[in-house]
Order: sequence, then C-alpha cells, then structure tokens
Amino acid sequence: MARAGLNTERLTRAGAELADEVGFDQVTVSAIARRFDVKVASLYSHLKNSQDLRTRIALLALEELADRAADAVAGRAGKDALTALANVYRDYAREHPGRYAAAQFRLDPQTAAASAGGRHARLTRAILRGYDLTEPDQTHAVRLLGSVFHGYVSLEMGGGFSHSAPDTQETWSRILDALDALLRNWPEA
Repeated sequence: MARAGLNTERLTRAGAELADEVGFDQVTVSAIARRFDVKVASLYSHLKNSQDLRTRIALLALEELADRAADAVAGRAGKDALTALANVYRDYAREHPGRYAAAQFRLDPQTAAASAGGRHARLTRAILRGYDLTEPDQTHAVRLLGSVFHGYVSLEMGGGFSHSAPDTQETWSRILDALDALLRNWPEA
C-alpha cells in the first residue's frame, strides 16, 4: 500500500523537484519510489509509468511558465512586453532547469492541445499585435521568438557562452534589441 498522503499531484511535484536536481531524463517512477522510500508497485495506483510521470511534469512546467509569463506581460506592450516574456523563459530555465527541459517534452497531440502550450502561443501573439503583424507573418514571428529564446537559454545553460566576454546578460539585451527592431521592421514577403 502506498504511504498515506501520496497522490498524483504530490508525486508529480516531487518528480519536478527531482528533475531540477538531477535532470529531467533521470526522472523515473523508480527514482520517485526511492525518494519516498516506497515500493515502485505502490505508485502505480497514481502513475501509469515513467512516461506518464514525465508527461505530468511537462504539463506542470508548461502551466508554471504560462502563469509566470501572463503575470510578467500583463499591462505591457511592445519591447517591454517582449523583454518581459523573454526574461520569464530565461529565469525559469535558470531556476528550474529540469522543469524547463520538461516543458520541451514531446506530448501527444491531444495532450498538447489540452496543455498550457496554447497559452504560451496566445501570449506571444498578444505581444506581436503591438508590432502589427498579420498572418502568416505572425506565425513566423512566434516560431522565431520561441527558437531564439530556447536556443539562447539552452546554449547559455550548457556553458556555451562561459568561455568568452562580453557577459551573457549584455548579449541577451542586444538580442532582445535586435528582435524588437526586426519585429518593428518585419520584411514584406
């Protein structure tokens, strides 16, 4: 029998904490069982398998990121909103590296559609309305921003910029300036 107080939410949160400590790829039902000093079999009434656990952690991370992003961009427009959104992703990745990796986890189409992933796209599109982009340019810009944010954060967290000057914050600020300039002067197709 599972230890009293264990439920799917608690196990998911423990999995998210473990992901931040040891890496998302290391999170398994067995690792969670060890964390709570219970038998693996006792967790199967709450989790189907490690894939289910990872999916739940991904959904939690997407929700946390969307909540932070919504709070950060509320009442902002233009470059101010763009910078706030970008900083949410960068800060979240620094604070929660395992959860950030989980937010990139591939979900099946039905789960993805029901996740907070749609909120991320809507927030980005709301910011882009300040740049007067129409379709399909708006979709291209959403993809561009996601690629730049994720690419920079991933390289930075992997130590890719630690070997040289200038400071990564200076580069980050310059990238956001460049993105703002590009969005204000989006090339015509």
